[in-house]
Amino acid sequence: MIESQTMSLRTLILCSSLLLAACATPSASNAPAPAGYYRVQPGDTLYRIARQNKQSVANLARWNQLADRSSIQAGQLLRIQPPASAARPPSAGKPSASKPAETRPAPPPAKLDIKLQWPADGALISGFDGNRNKGLDLAGNAGDPVRAAAAGKVVYAGKGIRAYGNLLIVKHNENTLTVYAHNQKLLVQEGQQVSAGQQIATMGDSGANRVKLHFELRLGTRVVDPAAYLPPR
Repeated sequence: MIESQTMSLRTLILCSSLLLAACATPSASNAPAPAGYYRVQPGDTLYRIARQNKQSVANLARWNQLADRSSIQAGQLLRIQPPASAARPPSAGKPSASKPAETRPAPPPAKLDIKLQWPADGALISGFDGNRNKGLDLAGNAGDPVRAAAAGKVVYAGKGIRAYGNLLIVKHNENTLTVYAHNQKLLVQEGQQVSAGQQIATMGDSGANRVKLHFELRLGTRVVDPAAYLPPR
């Protein structure tokens, strides 16, 4: 019993040190949009957003998997620049007279030894920026399922980190943790093994100003962008 309590305390201290820097995450509707994205404002339409950003409505709908083009919501994060995979290849025509300045490419994402899946079905309302928001925020309704992004072991389940509300942390291997915050109800316990896609909680607003799932991915002590490792929707 004493050993179990010691392990739980050690886990809480570890998790607190890893997550404390992210506790000041702003509300999704006020957070700045990352480069290449636009945050929907009250009264916006997809047509207006497309026109303002010199894109077509069809492209915005495709890049953001919008089956219903009238279903955007205030606070929702929309991609307004093509993903890297959709970028147009350079033209084989006549080269321009002036050579553009060389830019240093962004470093590739760190290698991940596991395959992740989306932990919830809701729309992306706030993306990773590495500073103000250290994960992804997904919208939803109270009680919606929250699922394990990959198989692993629950190493923390509780309310010990105030800004994260009802919190779950799943360890997938020696180097990889996923974080699930603001849950309504936790359906698993510390020490429990979970499978990929298993429901581990219900979505809620504990520690938040709206119902959402805050999802983080950590490789060792580094926080990384989960979107770089999640499959296209």
